[in-house]
Amino acid sequence: MMMAGRSRLLPFACLGFFGVLCWVWVSFASFPDDQVLPLEALDALDRGAFQPQSALSEMEFASVVSYRGPGNRDRRSNKELPILLWWSGGLFPHFPGDTERIDCATSSCLVTSNRKVQLYKRTTSIIFYGTDFRAYEAPLPRLHHQTWALFHEESPMNNYVLSHGPGIRPFNYTATFRRESDYPLTLQWLPSLEYLLEPVAVSLEEKNLLRREGLAPVLYMQSHCDVPSDRDRYVKELMKYIKIDSYGKCLNNKPLPEYLEDTATATGEEPKFMNFVARYKFHLALENGLCPDYMTEKLWRPLHQGCVPIYRGASAVADWMPNDRSVIIIDDFTSPQALADFLIHLDENDDEYAKYLKFKNPSRITNTRLLESLKTREWGVNDMSKPNYLNGFECYVCDQENARLAAEHAHKKAPKTNQPPRPKMANNSHMGCPLPSPGYGDVKDLPSDDGWLQIWPQDYWQSLDQAEGLESLIRHNESDPSLLWKHIQSIAVSRAKGKH
Repeated sequence: MMMAGRSRLLPFACLGFFGVLCWVWVSFASFPDDQVLPLEALDALDRGAFQPQSALSEMEFASVVSYRGPGNRDRRSNKELPILLWWSGGLFPHFPGDTERIDCATSSCLVTSNRKVQLYKRTTSIIFYGTDFRAYEAPLPRLHHQTWALFHEESPMNNYVLSHGPGIRPFNYTATFRRESDYPLTLQWLPSLEYLLEPVAVSLEEKNLLRREGLAPVLYMQSHCDVPSDRDRYVKELMKYIKIDSYGKCLNNKPLPEYLEDTATATGEEPKFMNFVARYKFHLALENGLCPDYMTEKLWRPLHQGCVPIYRGASAVADWMPNDRSVIIIDDFTSPQALADFLIHLDENDDEYAKYLKFKNPSRITNTRLLESLKTREWGVNDMSKPNYLNGFECYVCDQENARLAAEHAHKKAPKTNQPPRPKMANNSHMGCPLPSPGYGDVKDLPSDDGWLQIWPQDYWQSLDQAEGLESLIRHNESDPSLLWKHIQSIAVSRAKGKH
């Protein structure tokens, strides 16, 4: 079972129409006709079946006028530059033309979403968007002179192929939520330190008044049910021990006010919605997939509002929190009942509860990793003074490729003096996410007809089959990706014989 892709992003540029036409004409002129190797038409991806969750949907994009980094002395013409191909055209982070020149920190490249350049000698790297990446649509044969780059900031559930060694190894450069990736996007949902330091939206005194009027201490709001983290199963058990107001489609026990019934409102930071959920003392913040460093707005928004997140998701979430008492981690408790007892204790003790909000004072933010990461990241979230992380990763690949090409040239010129560039390959630490497990209880205790059991563990292992099949296609230098299923069958037969 594979997830379908995202709806297309349409970044807009503040460029005159005439200027755009000229730029596109110049860019196309950089692709000599005598290098064209025509490709068969590719079927369009089905982008309507699944709308993945991503900070990209709320990020402001613009095609920035070419900026030359302080270390960039690249004076080559467009016809001399290496080409980077965005295989997922819907994510092309520029004006919706085919080609653009980028001038990065140390070098320059041409970037394009035109797949006709796939087999050009100057096309040195192909950039893939993880949610759209399909083993049976991979650009084969894998050319020796090309590298592959992976951009995947979304949930691991969108493509478990990438969580397996054979599925991540084909990539040379990565930008994922994992801190170990080449271009980490771990804090993609946290706009700034100031976002965390915003004063609480609803005072503790007002929250206590609302509690006496019947508001539950805990908020749960989800309309994406049946996910790999199996969060609803845990929340359903927790409801036995503490009152939870649950809005949305999952475990619903309370209707939203009429002015918030539009579900589109409930996914953003529209003031009326934010003020509504800020009334609660605790927010259940459970990610749809569990993986190291995968943290979304479910975690950061309650902290922003001055509510206490009850969190399950990134296993090392404490590494990124403002201090050692700002989030309640579900896995720190032996059972839902133990968690409920602790929440009730905080609900009844204002002094203890208030300790979880002290990070709103800048002097109480003690996590140097968080502070340093926010200070040093080169990209911004809705900050037009900085590149967004799509353009940032694109430039990272550009600079890496130019360095690789320069090293190859130097080695060919003087092989005894200059070593060839060392091969670079991603590994499981760049993306690898664990096998989904039940939100509560042991998997062996689930009935065989359990809906979650029939979907997510199977999807995880089927993705391993596809990852191994893709690796086999590349190893055998296949040019037809539709042969994937044949290779998967061959691997299965070999495994049954004890040879794999």
